[in-house]
Amino acid sequence: MNFKKALAAFYCSLFFLPQISKSQSKDEQFLIVGTYTRPNTKNPSEGIYVYKFNTNTGEFNAVSKAIGIKNPSFLAVSPNKKFVYSVGENDIDSFVYSFSFDKKSGNLTKLNTQSSGGAHPCHISIDKTGKWVLVGNYSGGNLSILPVEVDGSLGKATQTINHEGKGPNTGRQEKPHVHSVNIAPNNRDIFVPDLGIDKIMTYSLDAKNGKLLEGKPAFTKVADGSGPRHFTIHPNGKFAYVIQELSSTVTAFNYVSGKLSPIQTITTLAKDFKDKNKSFCADIHISPDGKFLYGSNRFVDAGNKNGVFVPTNMIDTIVMYSIDPKTGKLTYIGNEPVLGKIPRNFMITPNGKFVLVANQETDNITIFKRDAKTGKLSPTGKQIDVPMPVCLKMVDVE
Repeated sequence: MNFKKALAAFYCSLFFLPQISKSQSKDEQFLIVGTYTRPNTKNPSEGIYVYKFNTNTGEFNAVSKAIGIKNPSFLAVSPNKKFVYSVGENDIDSFVYSFSFDKKSGNLTKLNTQSSGGAHPCHISIDKTGKWVLVGNYSGGNLSILPVEVDGSLGKATQTINHEGKGPNTGRQEKPHVHSVNIAPNNRDIFVPDLGIDKIMTYSLDAKNGKLLEGKPAFTKVADGSGPRHFTIHPNGKFAYVIQELSSTVTAFNYVSGKLSPIQTITTLAKDFKDKNKSFCADIHISPDGKFLYGSNRFVDAGNKNGVFVPTNMIDTIVMYSIDPKTGKLTYIGNEPVLGKIPRNFMITPNGKFVLVANQETDNITIFKRDAKTGKLSPTGKQIDVPMPVCLKMVDVE
């Protein structure tokens, strides 16, 4: 009898082994890093870098890189995780790159290159069917939609939409500047913050034919001179938020059937911050549990001299807010120094334990632990050294 029980326990353990292995593997993610490959920098990047990152411990190691591509700054990953798409953020040669991605080895293989349809493509996204890639061109002031072929490569743009207008900031808003293209969870509503015209343009995606139609309403106006940049939708689908580069603010909206109704605008800066003209926001994200919102502040009175970045004395930060679950309104918690310069992009790990900050001008990705109860961040003392990081994406390791 004891032998039978032991044998049953043995087979039971074998049954559960795959489940344990699968659970443990979820901690391992590929971290894909888009960069600027500017040759005049002290430590030039070679392209897109891939690391393995443990979302439970914060440990990491280098895996691979895709080289020979120019300024693959912003990235998008296909829904099936088999393909990665990147802008080539250039003025004259403005491209979109496609790559196949091996979810076991972490290797990227370039498939093809297509025109982005405008100068300085700075943001890219892919719809939930995996059939359409949308790219925003900053200097071009437009956005394009490109079809995804059966092999994951990109076809030529089937539609390019040009924005019109300007804003009161003559140095930054002399014409339209599309800064991000955001696809709602319903895969229909498309929100396109345009820094140059102080509008969030709205479109409706026809995912069957790959066509963008004018939204209803066609746009949502934000404050003059605010410069809307990146955008996010709450996990509950009821609220949306835009971070505004020029005014260092976040505006919260009620979101219903493609329509945004503003409910609050709040500063990203601490009360004692003095020189608001030197602060320029960048990225925005909500924690997986929907309780907290984060944004990045860049203080740019610094510059490049003889190819070497000269940092400012101001401390770049991640701003932290709590989110009221009933109203969507934000309450300021504080600002956490990023331990680097120009946090152009950051991400929260899928389990919500860590926040990784891509510091463009100090060649590092700093790793912070996130308190799930308070929303506050604390430095882990760990960082990933990578030249001019711009965008961070994660993919499950198989």
